[in-house]
Amino acid sequence: MKRKALKILVPIIGIALFSSNARAQIHTEIIEYKHNETILEGYLAYDDSLKGNAPGVLIVHEWTGIGPYVKKRAEQIAALGYVAFCADIYGKGIRPKDSKEASEQAAIYKHDRMLMRERVKAGLSELKKCKLVDPDRIAAIGYCFGGTVVLELARSGANIQGVVSFHGGLDTAHPEEPEPIKAKILVLHGADDPFISAEQISAFQNEMRSSHANWQMVFYGGAVHSFTNVDSGSDPAKGAAYNQEADTRSWEAMKVFFGELFSGN
Repeated sequence: MKRKALKILVPIIGIALFSSNARAQIHTEIIEYKHNETILEGYLAYDDSLKGNAPGVLIVHEWTGIGPYVKKRAEQIAALGYVAFCADIYGKGIRPKDSKEASEQAAIYKHDRMLMRERVKAGLSELKKCKLVDPDRIAAIGYCFGGTVVLELARSGANIQGVVSFHGGLDTAHPEEPEPIKAKILVLHGADDPFISAEQISAFQNEMRSSHANWQMVFYGGAVHSFTNVDSGSDPAKGAAYNQEADTRSWEAMKVFFGELFSGN
């Protein structure tokens, strides 16, 4: 009798677990918000089983603007149990179609770091408005151009737990007068990235030391620029290429970092 009961129970448990997983869905929506008079269009993602008080993760796009890549990353982060929000730095409808347009758009903010900071802060404010988010547990991540942006957010003295830059630019126009950096910083960098000079790396590290920031920098051997994006192709000789190993390792590093930031809160 006991054996028969066990045989019946196991399938029932399996069905229950399957049903629970089936009910968990990633909710996504477009969120329109503003910075001064500029209309922005972000992307929100979270597990619809969340009941509130979850950490929030702000995501900043590459130089091509909000598109399939960062939306996919938002959904992956939502699946980890966080509320993810893709900030729009460029503005509603501004989605560069090629590298020329992307370079022109990114240059606007690279040359005006105060505007860059204000745009990302607008996205941060929008994330904090979500009722599911614990405003005391916030991190920001960015890819390429977005990595530059989240580092500027940290430099601005933003009261968030941490930032992660994936193959982002490290330079700033204001290294001599940084605000007190409250956020912990994780930089995930391709060791063979030809677009980030040794001088830029050295200047960044010296800036972090002089700022007394809590920072770490991880180099991935054999990886060049844009190593997390499959759309970058597979030829490192071009300077930007996908590297599966570096992609996996950097994602795991981010998850460990988040565990450090949000544990015990």
